[in-house]
Amino acid sequence: MFFSLLDSTVRVATPLVLAALAGMFSERSGVVDISLEGKMLAAAFASAAAAYVTHNPWIGLLAGMMAAVSLAMVHAFVSVTYNGNQLISGMAINTIASGITPVLALAWFQQGGNSPQLPDDGRFHEIALPFADALRDVPVVGLVYSKLISGHSILVYLTVFIVIPLVTWVLYKTRFGLRLRAVGENPHAADTAGISVAKVRYTALFWGGMLCGMAGTYLSVYQTGSFIKEMTAGKGFLALAALIFGKWRPVPAVIGCLLFAFADAIQIRLEGVALPVVGQIPSQAIAVIPYVLTVLLLAGFVGRALAPKAIGVPFVKSR
Repeated sequence: MFFSLLDSTVRVATPLVLAALAGMFSERSGVVDISLEGKMLAAAFASAAAAYVTHNPWIGLLAGMMAAVSLAMVHAFVSVTYNGNQLISGMAINTIASGITPVLALAWFQQGGNSPQLPDDGRFHEIALPFADALRDVPVVGLVYSKLISGHSILVYLTVFIVIPLVTWVLYKTRFGLRLRAVGENPHAADTAGISVAKVRYTALFWGGMLCGMAGTYLSVYQTGSFIKEMTAGKGFLALAALIFGKWRPVPAVIGCLLFAFADAIQIRLEGVALPVVGQIPSQAIAVIPYVLTVLLLAGFVGRALAPKAIGVPFVKSR
C-alpha cells in the first residue's frame, strides 16, 4: 500500500515538476507566467491529435512541444516586445487554450470535444527495468526497485534523470543561467553590461514552452491515452504554487510538486473508503485536499518567499 502510494505520487508529480520548471525559467527572467495551464492544455491536445494520426508518440511529443512553444512566443511577444501586461497575457493564453482545444477536437474527431482513445502504438508505455520481476520478493530493496523505480514511462525517467539535473545545472552553472538570474533581478544593470534582456527572456520562455509541451504530452499520450476537455484541471496553477513554495529554486520546487502529488494520491485512495468515526468522506471534500494543502503551505509554512525583483515589471531600454 505504501509503495503503491509513492508510485502514484511519482506519476502525478511528473507533469507538475515539468510545469514548475517551465515557470521557473520564465519567472527567473522577470516574466510572470500564469499561462502554464493553457500551454499544457494546448500541448495535451496537439500531442494526442498528432499521436492518433501518426501512431507515433514521439511525433505527438514534438507536436505538443511546438504547440506550447507557439503560445510561449505569443506571451513573449506581448510581454517582452510590447511590454504588455503579463498577467492579462497569461490569462488570455489560458482562455484561448481552454476554448480552442475542445472546438478543434469536436471539429476533427466529433467526440464531444475529446479525442479518440490512442492506439497502443501511439502511446508511451511503462518500461520494466531489468530484473524487476526477479527482485519483486526481496524485502525493501526489491520492493523499491520493482514497484517504485521500475514501471514508469520514458517521460518520467527523462524528467527525473535528465530534466531536473540539467535545469539545475543550467540555472546555476552556465553563462545563460547567470544572465537569466541577472535579468530577473536587475534588467537595467544587465543591459548596461551588454546583455540583451529581450533575447534572454525570449530564450527563457522558449525553454519553458518546451517543458510545458512535455507536461501536456505526458497527460494525454501517456496518462489518459486521449485528450479530454480541461484535462489539466488546474495543474498549471498547482505547479506555479509549487514554484512559489520552492522560492523559485528548482529542487525545492520539485519537493513542493511531490507534496502536492502526494496529497492528490491520498485523495484518490480515500474515495469511497469509510474511515473510523467520521465514516465515508464526501467526494467533494476529498477533491479539495491538494488545494487546501496548497493554501496551507503558501500561507503558513513557507515563510517569506521573495520573488525575483524585476518580475512583472516591463523593461524599457535606457537611451
